[in-house]
Amino acid sequence: MTLHEQQAPVRHSEAEWQMRVDLAACYRLAAMFGFSDIVWNHITAKVPDTEHFLINRFGLRFDEVTASNLVTLDLGGNVIDPGSATSEEDVNITGFVIHSALHAARPDVHCVMHSHAQAGLVVSALKDGLLPMVQDALPFFDRVAYHDYEGLSTDTAERERLAANLGDHMAMILRNHGLLTCGETVAEAFMQMYYLERACKVQMQVLATGREYVLPSAEICEQAARQYQRFPYGKFEWPALLRLVDKQSPGFRE
Repeated sequence: MTLHEQQAPVRHSEAEWQMRVDLAACYRLAAMFGFSDIVWNHITAKVPDTEHFLINRFGLRFDEVTASNLVTLDLGGNVIDPGSATSEEDVNITGFVIHSALHAARPDVHCVMHSHAQAGLVVSALKDGLLPMVQDALPFFDRVAYHDYEGLSTDTAERERLAANLGDHMAMILRNHGLLTCGETVAEAFMQMYYLERACKVQMQVLATGREYVLPSAEICEQAARQYQRFPYGKFEWPALLRLVDKQSPGFRE
């Protein structure tokens, strides 16, 4: 059965079930590619035609997330659909604070992905942040935002600053914390994270050599960034990634 042939449960519209399947696949892929942190971190997606968003039930590993056990929240933190949640403790407060801020501020963003993957953590602690060292970093040239660390994101007052710092960007480095990416689709947010984390990893490998390195000129970096805009993230990769998660981590469609 293909993704588009998946039958929606009665209580979910076809559009919502499609989003749930994509988001569950994203969680499984995040686990496979090393973007998970046991039961921490979060990926969210908007429920189509609403201001609600889907998030994982706190306490589940990413490889345990399915289309049906996702929790639906509104922008005020109220549970609209509990999925497999049975108590308030099943909703991660930091996930709500971070994601509600960006979904409220950016109607064009339908998916937000947050990661504590190792390379992103390292770069988040560097004063210079992400450097345009390799091709994977160039789509983010002058297009990545930064948000200073404020402790655990449990204070709803931080939401205004998170949204303001993201601005109109689709990627943000949370200083001393990790990475965050956005997308008009789940696929776009995942591929933004894939390339941002890989750019961070290569940067740390280059710096670890202790040797001199070269950076392209600002003009070339900008040219490359514009060239990348002709190839939307996820458009070509997502079907292949769905085949991969179907093969290696089936059950996400349940």
